[in-house]
Amino acid sequence: MSTPTRGRRHPGRGVADLLADFGHDLPAVPQTPVRPQDRLAWTSSAVTGPRRRGRGWAPARAPVSAWRMTSEQAAALWPLITGPGLPATGAFIGMDVLSGAAHYCDPHGWTLHPDVPVTNPNMMVFGKPGTGKSATVKAFCLRSTDFGYRILVPGDPKDEYEDLARFLGVEPIAVGPGMAARVNPLSLGPLGQGWDQLAGDQAQARASSVFTRWELLVRGLVGSQRVGEHRVAFGPVEAEAIREVLKHLTGYQRGDTYLVETTLPHVWDALRNPGPDLIAQTRYDSARQFLDETRVLRDALGQLCSGVLGGMFDEHTNITIDWAAPIQTLSLSRLEPLGDDAVGVALTCLNSWASAQRELSSAADRRIVVRDESWKQLRLGPEAVKSYDADLRLSRGAGGKGGDVQVAVLHKPSDLLSAGDHGSQSQMIAKDLLHLCDVKIMHGQRAGVADELDTLLGLGPVVRDAITTWAMQQPGRAIWQVGSRHLKVQTILHPVERDLTWTNQAIADLT
Repeated sequence: MSTPTRGRRHPGRGVADLLADFGHDLPAVPQTPVRPQDRLAWTSSAVTGPRRRGRGWAPARAPVSAWRMTSEQAAALWPLITGPGLPATGAFIGMDVLSGAAHYCDPHGWTLHPDVPVTNPNMMVFGKPGTGKSATVKAFCLRSTDFGYRILVPGDPKDEYEDLARFLGVEPIAVGPGMAARVNPLSLGPLGQGWDQLAGDQAQARASSVFTRWELLVRGLVGSQRVGEHRVAFGPVEAEAIREVLKHLTGYQRGDTYLVETTLPHVWDALRNPGPDLIAQTRYDSARQFLDETRVLRDALGQLCSGVLGGMFDEHTNITIDWAAPIQTLSLSRLEPLGDDAVGVALTCLNSWASAQRELSSAADRRIVVRDESWKQLRLGPEAVKSYDADLRLSRGAGGKGGDVQVAVLHKPSDLLSAGDHGSQSQMIAKDLLHLCDVKIMHGQRAGVADELDTLLGLGPVVRDAITTWAMQQPGRAIWQVGSRHLKVQTILHPVERDLTWTNQAIADLT
């Protein structure tokens, strides 16, 4: 047997023969090369392989194009994977599924970071029931306590935060008919302290803040009532009457060195029994004219005091809040039998009260304020929308002090759109609430709801489809819009957190 000569090459079998052994035939060469259509600045991929039969060389160019563009242009085609990731600061939430990196939530840090397009730390969470929005919010709250944040839930309509409060060693406060707790929505809060030691301009600034907040509260409460099919109007006449009544009851009109805290029933009583000073300040000719002109205002406030507000928000506050505790939550599930409007009125009162308690808070006192089931307050009419809008705008305290992160929890954008008639002032204000929250978390939604989000936020088809498909496939999946950036995030829960964030217990008990 002869020895092969060094360097001699054997032809061997070609690729076509090898594939034929397994029952596969190479495709025929196309007559016309397939080329991408309507492409900008494309070039064909490089042709590799030896130019020999059966050795991998393709006589037709592959229909693959190479692209050359800037990072700004790339965002139009791949909006979810452009730009570097967010800073790894704040509470760990889960995984950025596109990059595989950990996702953290740090609203205050994002606001201060020059590379993150965020100008305020507020958050708005959307999600169909069962998609994990409550679990994401609770996980964020719980994990943020390790970074010095405390949690405030001024109204928990479904008692979803009671387990979390007890886990942190705090007993939740129950508010409702027959309960012992009383909350005065006209509380002075910290602004009422040391009044006699203030300079004239400081006292005037505090008084302006207090009376503005109270007027917005009464405006929202009165505007939630109906005369037939229409909401009660709250115009300049009603505003002037309420403003003068409040100044009279607190002693501010008399120039007292301190303010006397009043209540809503006292305001109602002053409207029913106006004194000569009040009639003169409101520029009415007589008590009869005052009573005639303020009849609707008086009756609406009286209906509230003898109805929804009775036994809950009609006396001075008798609960003690430990603001050093990791969490404080006020449960409202006892109001559910009274209907959504009653819950919305309670949320209006508690949100105003909570805003008062947070006035003049120190910069070190950072708090996450969860406004759950916000849609029940927004549906009370245009005046309630204005009150909610003011609570968000004034949440950082007087003089820019305070460190609150406002978290508004909604089901869908129609919760904002249903605040009033199409194109009305209340609807415009409600839509503008989106701009007060630079961080939006969008869990799974149906196609129609995703279209509404796309219209309001300009998401684009890629993000919209992710909300209707990917985010619907598993609870905890959401598109995070941080400023102008979009990220696909999967919330990851510890087994202990799963128990604390479980919201389907009532359904599970039926099976």
